[in-house]
Amino acid sequence: MASTPTATAKGTVPFGEYKTWYRVTGQPAEGRPALVVVHGGPGSTHDYLTGLSVYAEQGWSVVHYDQIGNGGSTHLPDADPGFWTPQLFRDELENLLRRLDIADDYVLFGQSWGGLLAAWHASAEPAGLRGLVIANAPASYPLWLSEMDVLRAQLPPGVDETLRRHEAAGTTDSDEYLEAMLVFYSRHVCRVEPWPSELMASYLEAVTDPTVYRTMNGPNEFHVIGSIRDWSVIDCLPDISAPTLIMSGRHDEATPVTVRPYQELIPGARWEILENSSHNPHLEEPELFYEVLGGFLDSVRVSDTRTTTVSGG
Repeated sequence: MASTPTATAKGTVPFGEYKTWYRVTGQPAEGRPALVVVHGGPGSTHDYLTGLSVYAEQGWSVVHYDQIGNGGSTHLPDADPGFWTPQLFRDELENLLRRLDIADDYVLFGQSWGGLLAAWHASAEPAGLRGLVIANAPASYPLWLSEMDVLRAQLPPGVDETLRRHEAAGTTDSDEYLEAMLVFYSRHVCRVEPWPSELMASYLEAVTDPTVYRTMNGPNEFHVIGSIRDWSVIDCLPDISAPTLIMSGRHDEATPVTVRPYQELIPGARWEILENSSHNPHLEEPELFYEVLGGFLDSVRVSDTRTTTVSGG
């Protein structure tokens, strides 16, 4: 992909007594809603998804933001663990849409944890939502945890034993544990070596302030012991009416078992699996990723234009 286009606006919007950092790239064109990018984590940042700004060159207004607790948004390292809930982040997303005056015309792209968040938001059938993309996201963390056991069992001999020994001892910060953890990450998080700079930027941001990630998720992707370990959006999926694209990688930590409820329960949802990717297809197979996503965005634009034309006639 080409270099990231220059942002046309940056700043923060108030979210209660806190601030949410955002970046807008491009100016909206006729028939093109805003494309709002909801990053993963919880506790990551927008950086690893900046490539989606390329759609600004096609007339889209692309909105990135950092969820509260990380990046350019308000950090709260001393907040009570109970402060960090999925509801908090749904409220933040909906506040951002209103503050940027795009709540009446937008498409959501949610990646990983952001996919669950976007789906949950979409299940309320907001009038301005034109399309939904759920990328590399499990529909439930209980499913995710059961599949982590499957993936861990397939690691090279001794790796999972090392991981579980340190998890039992509470020494997940040890060098030996981190080395074993990276074996999993190189298979199921990103298969590009070395990791692209934008992915490293988000990773380092989360390491610098791990408050949200460790409270809600845990020490890493496959040892989810935080507050979201029992969270699921499966029950709300049949309520989604927006056109929906689901994307995942063949080697994704979000395995087909964890993703399938989206396809089965969201009416008319289409699922694309990228065969040479894991959890970050936009970095692992960018040409195919942007081809698939671009086709969906074009279909949403055309469909919305046709709907407007018919209703106006």
